[in-house]
Amino acid sequence: MADVSRRLFLRHLRGTPTTWVRLGVGGRVRREGVGLSFWYRPLNAVLSEVPVDDRELPLLFHARTGDFADITVQATVTYRVADPARAAGRLDFSVDPRTGKARARPLDQVATLLAELAQQPALDLLARVPLAEALTTVAPVREAVATALVDEPRLTDLGVAVVSARVVAVRPEPELERALQTPTREAVQVQADRATYARRAQAVEQERSIAENELQNKIELARREQQLVEQHGANTRRRAELDAAAELATAQGKAEREKVANAAAAERARVLAAAEAEKERVLAIGTAEKERALSAARADGVRVVGHAEAEAEAAKLAAYAELPPEVLRVLTVRELAGRLPQIGQLTVTPDVVTDLLARLAGPATGR
Repeated sequence: MADVSRRLFLRHLRGTPTTWVRLGVGGRVRREGVGLSFWYRPLNAVLSEVPVDDRELPLLFHARTGDFADITVQATVTYRVADPARAAGRLDFSVDPRTGKARARPLDQVATLLAELAQQPALDLLARVPLAEALTTVAPVREAVATALVDEPRLTDLGVAVVSARVVAVRPEPELERALQTPTREAVQVQADRATYARRAQAVEQERSIAENELQNKIELARREQQLVEQHGANTRRRAELDAAAELATAQGKAEREKVANAAAAERARVLAAAEAEKERVLAIGTAEKERALSAARADGVRVVGHAEAEAEAAKLAAYAELPPEVLRVLTVRELAGRLPQIGQLTVTPDVVTDLLARLAGPATGR
């Protein structure tokens, strides 16, 4: 439906791409076409709106076959308004210029006409064939309906063109349909039973084959187990031989190593003994040389010291010889005093002084 808007005393119509619109004023056509948009006055305007898109018309009608069986035909017809100007002149496609709403339902008339025109050839064809043929001959019914609708002059006068006609299904009554399905169902059941028996026989055969295979597998397993035991014994014997050979080689290697080690130890002991003896000899020689050197050094030291002491005594005596007697006395007293023990109290008597003076005077007088 076109969109009509109001502006004061004027109206504006905006169409769609699938709608044909005609505007008439005073019995004359002012505008017509698809997808128009224009202003008009609703007081003197006459509007017609025709949809030009494809429309689907489902059909469901009953028919009678040649053996007087009732069947139901389900079909679909696709049509469109090919000549909207002619359709607007033959059918009432007018709309209210104030609101844009349709005043009649012309498409219902078209649908009624299409249903009647489609039923007639289908009924004529199905009335001449038995039920079994009618249920399996859908294509002839479709062709008859399509041919009748395409060649119908009434549709051409209305500007309606049929795009396609399809027969969806041809079905009998439910009881009759079940009766017709019974032989097929039984045949299918027989085939299913035959398949079941064949499957069971195949299963039995497969079970027998499986049992034989299991027995063969057991025999093969026993044979392989025997081979495994024999091989295991051979491997054990071979392992024992290899272990004995390895132990023998190990013992021989150990003996060789011990012999080499003993020889090396003896050689090392001999070398160590020789080294020790050489060391002792060198130490002895060094000790003797050292003792001899020390003795010589000591003798030289003693000789040097004695010589130095003799020279010192000689120098001292030479020095004393040049001194006067009084100095010599003093030195003698000092030397004597240094050699005397410490005296706490001294009692001097005339006898002691006389004796002492005599002793001191004696050497001097003699010299």
